Amino acid sequence: MKLLLVKTSSLGDVLHTLPAVTDLSLAHPDWELHWLLEPAYAPIAALHPFVRRVWPFSLRDLKRHWWRAPQAIQALRRELRRQGYAGVLDSQGLVKSALLARLPGVPVFGLDRHSAREPLACRAYHRTATVSWDLPATERNRYLFADLLGYAKPQGRPEARLRVPPASRERALVEACRPFVWGFHGSARANKLWPQEHWAALAGSLASRGLNLLMPAGNVAERDRVTALSHRCANVRLLPALAVADILALLPLGRAFVGVDTGFSYLASAVDLRGVTLYGPTADEQSPYAPRQLVLHSPRSCAPSCSRLRCALPAPYAACMSAIAPESVLAALTPLLED
Repeated sequence: MKLLLVKTSSLGDVLHTLPAVTDLSLAHPDWELHWLLEPAYAPIAALHPFVRRVWPFSLRDLKRHWWRAPQAIQALRRELRRQGYAGVLDSQGLVKSALLARLPGVPVFGLDRHSAREPLACRAYHRTATVSWDLPATERNRYLFADLLGYAKPQGRPEARLRVPPASRERALVEACRPFVWGFHGSARANKLWPQEHWAALAGSLASRGLNLLMPAGNVAERDRVTALSHRCANVRLLPALAVADILALLPLGRAFVGVDTGFSYLASAVDLRGVTLYGPTADEQSPYAPRQLVLHSPRSCAPSCSRLRCALPAPYAACMSAIAPESVLAALTPLLED
């Protein structure tokens, strides 16, 4: 059977889908799986041994260049219809993903109206499944795949089974920083950021143990934060913007990581890197699934119920993230460094 998977973005969503792909490969090893997703994440999907082909397609670009949309969608439709798919699984549950799932002209499977993020998307599906919102994101995907694709719901530990890519072109730069701990500080949501003072305190504690703190910077704001921090802490190192596949190749060089609720923290779990993820305004339903990773929650009573992009309380950083003390992070991280 030839199946198309539609899960276009984001990095976290793609990574949380990988264990379900692993389950499918074990249940139906003779099937052929293709994956339609945003070009930025296609290299990650292609690293799973069961994904035969990836279809990079950017809806984000089409929003900026809307006049190209009709021609691009028609071209994609023609290519997909030539593949002879038996079905399409839309595991994203959005109207935009449902519309893409209909392009091959074959039956489409997805979440029902009680389980999808956008219930209207369900009108595009021929068969649906109910998946509880109480489950972590990884388990929701695993249950959805099992229910719709005809195998028993998985019980074991989720496994991404990514093939780590060849060495990145920045390997020499990263090697020079060893030994180090990764610091995944960036997020598109301001209320997920951990205060600079806390990062500085953590860097100081790592320095006393002879460890550097290596912090990737994907944009100007992140680069400025790391640069300012490096002026205060001699052991803070800046890693310039890299492709996601390059970061994946470099992750095993670190001793561990500390990260906010962001895609890089999920990426670290995919290669089983030990570490600590910090949750303030968001719930840990997106939490990493590797056994050597710990989750720290904000002690504030308002967490994790905040749905705003910025904290309503007047402060440079969200109160819930500020409440996660560096001492608590170091206490959680220390056993992982000694293991």
